Amino acid sequence: MPNSSTTEPSGTIGDPACPICHGVGFVRRDLPVDHPEFGRLQICTCRSSQVTQASRRRLFQVSNLEALQHLTFETFQPRGRIGLGTYQSTSLESAYNHSRQFASSLSGWLLLMGGYGCGKTHLAAAIANFAVSLGVPTLFLTVPDLLDWLRYTYSSEDTSFESRFEDIRTARLLVLDDFGTQNATPWAQEKLFQIINYRYINRLPLVITTNLSLDDIEGRIRSRLQDPDLVTSLRILAPDYRNPKDDAGHHELSTLGLHSNRTFGTFSLRQGEGIAPTDLKNLERVYNAALKYAEAPRGWIIFCGDYATGKTHLAAAIGNYRAAQGYPPLMVGVPDLLDHLRAAFNPNSATPYDRRFDEIRTTPMLILDDLGTQSSTPWAREKLYQLFNHRYNAELPTVITLSGTVEEQDPRLASRMVDPRLCAIHALTVPPYRGGIPSAGAPARPPVRRLRRSQ
Repeated sequence: MPNSSTTEPSGTIGDPACPICHGVGFVRRDLPVDHPEFGRLQICTCRSSQVTQASRRRLFQVSNLEALQHLTFETFQPRGRIGLGTYQSTSLESAYNHSRQFASSLSGWLLLMGGYGCGKTHLAAAIANFAVSLGVPTLFLTVPDLLDWLRYTYSSEDTSFESRFEDIRTARLLVLDDFGTQNATPWAQEKLFQIINYRYINRLPLVITTNLSLDDIEGRIRSRLQDPDLVTSLRILAPDYRNPKDDAGHHELSTLGLHSNRTFGTFSLRQGEGIAPTDLKNLERVYNAALKYAEAPRGWIIFCGDYATGKTHLAAAIGNYRAAQGYPPLMVGVPDLLDHLRAAFNPNSATPYDRRFDEIRTTPMLILDDLGTQSSTPWAREKLYQLFNHRYNAELPTVITLSGTVEEQDPRLASRMVDPRLCAIHALTVPPYRGGIPSAGAPARPPVRRLRRSQ
């Protein structure tokens, strides 16, 4: 196998006298970038005959993969379930392709982020299974199990803490699953940092899966995970595979399906109702702003005004427009959202509170209807602030409707909403609408022409 690169960072598991790999045991063929085998790690001929079924079985036993042997690239659905939105299936496919590339090269680190059930563990296990099939010594551990494994050695007569700790931090390939679910004691944080820092200094291959955002990870570890020269970070936006959406791709919490008839086409611009010209111009201006936002959502858009002025209709129209493009958002009334979170505290809840809250605060687009109508308890105010603050810092597209003015809301929420860099506030001045939603086919506005947009 001529012209092979042998820059693998770990010890000699091949023949030290081999002129091709010089004892590393693996090689990469020197091929054009567009070749399907480019970058693929292969077993050197000096040891390929040694990778027998028996040795593979031993590697599976040592790697903790015996129960996960079915989680391979072949059993993964790269585009996810039928009915997923385009942005969801695209993010899943991107993670799949990057994972396959990483498994072939075992170079650098791969960080897989996303909600529960999005496919992170399957991809991490697929990488590990692929590596073991090549004869690469691999260790796959969930982080809580890793820490328990280390604690056990303090009372074990068979294995010392130092020996087990060394096995983990020097493994040829280490996969840490469910990072962030561990009990974050000072001891646990220190051990994890020591493992990650050792592998960072020595550039040893590492795969990490987590449902946390980088901002929620301990600072010393976060600084290593943010090194662009070493780490490939991927966020999977797919929903929980075990908790399918409805046929339209809506999240189980979303009320958007209940507003499927509220579109830009069914929105009335109130011509001929005897409304003051200034109010009609205001309605057209807000309508155009909502349509512009739906076409390219960036930042936050906020609709405020009296009841029945069209705020919820415009918010739902944005949601339905995005859903039709293959990007279904999460739409929920604020009082209902808080009820969902309270219910998640119940020990019998099918969805734990932390998981539910993370789904809501990290969803790619969130539509919050009827802000200000919720029960104003300290707990409710704190949860809403945490939600707002996360989406504000992450600059995630958010649509908000509220009655009254922004200044009448909780000051901490208002301080986010009045930031003109991120948020656009549109007040509807028209009187309440009593005409009902036009039926399908009944023109509610001048037909098939793009209305003038205001800045």
